[in-house]
Formats: sequence, C-alpha cells, structure tokens
Amino acid sequence: MLDGFEILTTSGVVLWSKSYAPLSSSLINGFVRDVFIEEKVLPGAIAPDDTAAAQNPSYKKDKYTLRWASVKDLGLVFVAVYQSLLHLSWVDKLLDNIRILFVDLYGDQVKKPHSSVVECDFDGYFDQQVRELEGSAEKVSQRAPQIFYDTLSSPSDFDGGSVAPPPPMPGLLSSQKKPTSATTSTDVTPTSTPDTSRPVTPSNGHLLSAKPGRGGGVSRRARKAASSTPASAVSELKSKDKSIQAKAKKMRRWDADGLADDVDEVPLDYSATTGVDSSPITSPDVDPVDMAASGTRTGKGQYILKDLDDEVHSILQNANGKKAQTTPSAGGVVSSGLGAISGLFRNVVGGKVLTKKDLEGPMKGMEEHLLKKNVAREAAIRLCEGVERELIGAKTGSFESIQTRIQSSMSSTLRKILTPTTSLDILSSIHRVTSPINPLQARRPYTISVVGVNGVGKSTSLSKLAFFLLQNNFRILIAACDTFRSGAVEQLRVHASRLRELSDREGLGRIELYEKGYGKDASHIARDAITYASQQDFDVVLIDTAGRRHNDARLMSSLEKFAELAKPDKILMVGEALVGTDSVKQAQAFNQAFGAKRGIDGFVISKCDTVGEMVGVLVSMVHATGVPVVFLGVGQHYGDLRTVNVGSVVGLLMS
Repeated sequence: MLDGFEILTTSGVVLWSKSYAPLSSSLINGFVRDVFIEEKVLPGAIAPDDTAAAQNPSYKKDKYTLRWASVKDLGLVFVAVYQSLLHLSWVDKLLDNIRILFVDLYGDQVKKPHSSVVECDFDGYFDQQVRELEGSAEKVSQRAPQIFYDTLSSPSDFDGGSVAPPPPMPGLLSSQKKPTSATTSTDVTPTSTPDTSRPVTPSNGHLLSAKPGRGGGVSRRARKAASSTPASAVSELKSKDKSIQAKAKKMRRWDADGLADDVDEVPLDYSATTGVDSSPITSPDVDPVDMAASGTRTGKGQYILKDLDDEVHSILQNANGKKAQTTPSAGGVVSSGLGAISGLFRNVVGGKVLTKKDLEGPMKGMEEHLLKKNVAREAAIRLCEGVERELIGAKTGSFESIQTRIQSSMSSTLRKILTPTTSLDILSSIHRVTSPINPLQARRPYTISVVGVNGVGKSTSLSKLAFFLLQNNFRILIAACDTFRSGAVEQLRVHASRLRELSDREGLGRIELYEKGYGKDASHIARDAITYASQQDFDVVLIDTAGRRHNDARLMSSLEKFAELAKPDKILMVGEALVGTDSVKQAQAFNQAFGAKRGIDGFVISKCDTVGEMVGVLVSMVHATGVPVVFLGVGQHYGDLRTVNVGSVVGLLMS
C-alpha cells in the first residue's frame, strides 16, 4: 500500500498530493535536494520524459522507498512513497500512467509562465488507476502457485519447547524420510489413522485372473490362494452391492410440457415455508457499495452509470499511440497486430493510387487480427470489406499516413456496427410509462425480461440492473419465473433481501420478490406479477427466466408464448464475453424465438472483466442481429455494471 504520492515541480512547489499515512516533509525535501539540486544520483539517472519510471533509480531514506518519474519539458516530478519492506510491482506503471494523465489534463496550465498553482480535480483519476493496478496485481498473486513444505523433525527436537525446528531444504524433500520411533511424546500429536483402510483379504475384483488354457500363466500357489477366498467376504461384497443399488438415484421422467412426473410424490419445491420452520432466510450484513466508482448523480437526481473507464483509458491509449508512431517498428511484416497490417504497405510507393490487388495482403492481416480479438469470422470479413471500400482509390502518402488511414478506416467501420440506431436511455423510457404526459394514458409498470442460455449470469445481471434502478428511486418487483432450475428462486430471494437492505440503508427505492415456486408455467407467473405490480404501485418489473440452449427447439418455442402473455417493454439477452464465435448463433436464435413481430431489444455482455482486450463478442452479436449492447458486466458486485463506450471498445479492438 502506498503511503503517499506527490506531483511537484523541480523547484519544490507541490501541485497535487495524496497521503495515506502521515509523512514528514523532510522526506520529499531531501529527495528534491539530493536528486535534482545536488544530483547525488548515478550519472544519466535523470532520464528524458519518454522513459519509463522503471529506469530511474530508487531513492531510499529511513524506512521509505521513493520511486519517481519526471517531465523535463514542464519541470514536473511525480513521486510515489511506500515502506521499503513492501514490494509493490505496480508502482512504476502507476507513475507512468499518472504522468501521462496529468500532462494531458493540466499540461496547458503548467505551461503558463510564473504558474505555481494548478486548479485540478485529480483525485478520481488517481484513485481509478490505483484501484485498477492494485486489483490486477492481486489477481496475479492469487494465480501464483503456492508451495507447502512438510516440516521433518523428530520428537526430541521439541523437548525444549521454545525453538521451532527450521524448515528443510526444498531439494532434499524427496530424499529425506520421516523418522519412525516406538516412543511417544506428550508434545507431538500422533497422526490419526484414516477411517477407511485397504482390506487385508483382497476382493474378487482385486484378484488377477489368467486366461483359460493349459497352465493359464499362473502358478499352482496363486491358483490355490484365489480359490481359498472366504465365503464370508463374498457374501459381504454381495450385500454391499445390493445396498448400493438400492441407494442409486432413480431416473426422473419428464412429460411433454417439461414438467416432472412425480410417481413417488416427493416434493421438489423447497422454496415454500414449512410448518417446522417458517422463518425467512437471513443473510449476513451486506457491505456498502462505492457508488462513485460505478456511476455519477446528475443535477436532476438521476444516477447514471459510468462508461468502462473510457476517459482514463482513452488518454493512456492516445499517449501510447503517439509513442508507437514515433518509435520505429522492429517486427515488420511478421509482427503481430496492426504492425503487421501496416508492414504490408511498405512495398507500396508513395503517391500511388491503391487498387484491390494492393489491398489483398493487408486485408488478410486485418482479418487475422480481428479473429485474435474473438470476433466471429463473418463479422471480421464484413469489417475488412468496409475498410477495403474506403481505401480503394485512395492516394498513398508516407508510410505513417498510410498507417493512420488504415486505423481511421477500421475505426469508422467499427463505429458504424457498434453505434446503436435507437435510444438506449432506459431511465427516460421508464419515466414515460410510469409518469405519462398524456392524461388519457394510464400509468403502468415498465417490464424488463432477461433471457439467455444456461450459466451466462442472467440472475446476477438482473440483480445489478435492479441495484442501478434502486439508485434512481424506483419501486422494483422481481418476478421469479425460472421455475425449472433448482435453487433459482432461493437465489433471487437472497438477492432481493440484500438489495432491500442496501436500499433501506440509503433510503432509496423499494424492492420485492414475486414468487410462485417451481414446476409452474413461467408465462402465467410473469403475467400475474405484472398485475400485482400494477395493484401495488410498482414502477419496474424485472422478469427472470430459465436458461435454455439456443439449439433446443422445444425449449425455445415457449419464448413466443412468454412474449404474448407478458408483453415486456424490453427483452434483454445476456451473453458472456467468453462464448467465442458461437455468440452469433445464440444471438440469432433468441432474436427469432419471440415470433415475427418481436425480438430482443438489447444485449447485456457479462464477464467482461475476464477477457481483457478480447471484446470481439460485442461486434459479433451486434453484427448478427443489429441489436445494440446496452450494459456490460465487469465484476461480481452489484455496482459492477457499465454502459458501453464505443470509442473505448474500438480502442481495445485496435490495440
């Protein structure tokens, strides 16, 4: 953990600072004096402003270590302070990113002559970078293998009782053996014998039988031992086999409607309260959610979700792009990504009018680049065709201008695919229905249904959406219409309980769960829930549905009936970012399952925090259906829901 971070000039004027622990002013003053005034550092340590912070030497004083970066043109110094006992591998990356952000945002103020005060609100940018880099470092440390060594010792080593034996050398673990002793010790607890042990008398399944014939390949002594198996052991084995068969799970029969045919009349619905214990399910206290990290509140009181760190990432990406343009590429044609695409233009003479033949090689490299980003082949071909149409007939300039032209053409085509053609403002749509301007129009609840294949995160995404709507002070009813999966109702019950606790804590909104158990028709439950919401003055009804395979015609056919009875205002399909090229078939199947007059209205892409730059599934699903992406799931918390920033997605695909 950092103890402090300061942005100052080489003359010692502090422009911005943030402290996590009390620090003495002599620490920074000594750093400025030794490094920049008296230059008590290695020759050439003060690197130019485009050099990474990792190349600068550390400055250590007392128990602290100071890592730093500088911008020589502006006379700025960025200093991170932490205790020397800690090993923070992400500090250098933090210094580089903060340097880029601060110069981009406030460089004009610093350039003014005789400027000693910079008006800046830099806390949000800094906290975002610390949170992101610290989180990525924690994920790496969690994935690191852990090695545990057994402590080999004898009971005599513990007679003193004060000094523990040292761990053995890792390389000697395989050759050392634990000492065995007949004596016992009161300080050492003997290892308990396992409950099950290998039987002394082998069973029939453990005996090796030879092939019949002369000799049989088995000695006379072995055949005698095999024939002398006690009859009691055989009878015991037979009795165990019967008990195992009796306890085996019975196959359940399902009728044509997808309902279980309970011959033994054993109830499967554990969601209803019983006479033994009718107390509701209690959950532990819910941790508070950082609202500033997931969204902002407007002057009118509306809570708006943030884009996926678009502002910070765009600044960093532009800086990296400028640096890449000034740095010569070492990979050439065989390098990966956009470098390979641009390298294919090196044989084109400047001032030449590009033809389709000239673009065959670069378009092939572009297609491979998009496939590596998890874009479906059909969508990748369409992108390449769009770029090719824009570049045919264009007159080439220098090598850099061609690279810029390729990137701008690709960005333009990506924006055309990802930019929605309809409004995605759900808050305005809800207000138009719940508070109609026309007095002749009756007030009714706004209904949103969530569909998708199994295991993509429909219930979790629905809970995140409910939390977002609660922040806008809406009264929400969750309809538990997944009457097939075991535990689906209980899962929503826990979510509703925790969301109710969060809303009561902040005094915003109201949430309730509408449930009818399992084994019932989901379409009728949804219709009854909407009727109940109208009577109880709810604003929004969120309908959870059962997961189903997109290639199962029997399960998909029930969605048309669901759309006719429930008549949801919005149908959102949840797709996971990990699905790959199968996303095209999933999106097309669900979009056609609701009938000729109705389709899905938007996508919620879950698990985006697990794919990094592999965001091609967004392009694939939008290309297949023409339906826009409304939300992105970026974590496991209720606040981990973001809207889509087209520029940020394009940047990730172009990287």
